[in-house]
Amino acid sequence: MFQPALFARPRTAMTAAALAAAMLLPGCGSMAPQYVRPPLPVAAGYAAPAASATAATPTAALPEWRAYFAAPALQALIDEALAQNRDLRIAALRVEQVRAAYGIERAARLPLLAAQASGQRQQVPADLSLTRHEMITSQYQAGIGVSAWEIDLWGRLASLRDAALQDYLASDAARRAITMALITHVAEGYFDLREIDQRIALARRTLATRQESYRIYSRRVAVGSTSRLNLTQVETLLLQAQALTSQLEQERERKRHALQLLVGSATALTALDAAGQATGSAANPVASRAAGVDVGLADALPALAPGLPSALLERRADIVAAEHQLQSANASIGAARAAFFPQVSLTAALGTASAELDGLFASGSRSWTFAPSITLPLFDGDRRRQNLSLAEARRDSAIANYEKTIQGAFRDVADALSAQAWLSQQLAIAERALQVQRERARLSQLRYDSGAAAFLDVLDAQRDLLSAEQQLIQLRRALLGAGIALYSALGGDPVVAAPPLAAISHLPHSRP
Repeated sequence: MFQPALFARPRTAMTAAALAAAMLLPGCGSMAPQYVRPPLPVAAGYAAPAASATAATPTAALPEWRAYFAAPALQALIDEALAQNRDLRIAALRVEQVRAAYGIERAARLPLLAAQASGQRQQVPADLSLTRHEMITSQYQAGIGVSAWEIDLWGRLASLRDAALQDYLASDAARRAITMALITHVAEGYFDLREIDQRIALARRTLATRQESYRIYSRRVAVGSTSRLNLTQVETLLLQAQALTSQLEQERERKRHALQLLVGSATALTALDAAGQATGSAANPVASRAAGVDVGLADALPALAPGLPSALLERRADIVAAEHQLQSANASIGAARAAFFPQVSLTAALGTASAELDGLFASGSRSWTFAPSITLPLFDGDRRRQNLSLAEARRDSAIANYEKTIQGAFRDVADALSAQAWLSQQLAIAERALQVQRERARLSQLRYDSGAAAFLDVLDAQRDLLSAEQQLIQLRRALLGAGIALYSALGGDPVVAAPPLAAISHLPHSRP
């Protein structure tokens, strides 16, 4: 390894000047095609249902996730997931790997300065010596230098550096996409548990009511005031409530295990389990029914304005990552084009040499080497041309992937808007249907008590009432899910922004 240097001797002045000019000569710039963002492959607006009033809003400022998911228990779960989730940790480590790769490419443009020292003693036989006498020679050298430093005249190394930088930014955007996905998945899991807890609470209240009905009818059968057929019908309702409660308890365990995997810790779910147990222990089933269905999903999410599809380009991390990948592929074309031009490299050294160790730094022991080289392959089996074709094909593939990502994001937003609009209508219908079913159950019981109807009418009314109550809970949960989906589809705001470009210049010495 060698280092070019300036020399004081007059006969080397021109060489020194040429060397300095070569070192300071800037490259002619990247030979990559000028990057132009592809046009949006989607419509200018979302085709949301007419019921969605937010679809026409031109701008959309999304709240930070803590403002959107305001429930303290949910925020605690998300915080734990951001600290413990293994998928997010893997994504962060992948960013570190790509960051280091960028640092390597950035350092490749700079000469590698190294110091070296060597010593050699050699015995020369008489028949190989010019003096025809056996002799022992010594040689000692010390100096600094660079070896085969490529002067980036055509921007090949600059293009590789730019491609590595875009890869780094793409990986960081992918990490932010995973972060946003994790936040929304935890929110989904949280509301899933809240929903199932309320359905279990409703099933338990129903079970308690039907157990009491079974006790009353058993006494009536014992005293002969009602038929055993009515008792079997009451028992059918009781068994239905028992089966539903068991099924819901099993489903809650499954959903809890899924949420625990996302969060990465079981301790964070303790408070949520306690809240679920408190919800399920209703002291007054009759009063609970009279007050309606308290689904416990009152964690209302703020309304969101989707804005225009063009806003997704800057906000959705997966689109940002796809665009950085496209820019990386575009920069790689510049490196492939530069390979068609001569490669200029420089080897140089400045130091001291002597036949005696004690004369290594004596006067007149200075030595230097200056060895520039130019290489241009004349025949490579069409390798460079095929490498250029490969880079262009990868660029075209990246364009298609970028457009596909935008189209997928457009669909996600449109689906979420549609779900919000139609689920709102379904929820209003379900609330009215529950009122009707509750009144039907009351009237059926009155008709049976007065002897005007068979108990089968009461049985059917009670079954339909329980089904309507469960359906209302599920619809309210689905509407919350649509709000979560819309927040995620619009890109969210995980507050895990990519480092500014000014900070990239400090890599790899500082962490992003």
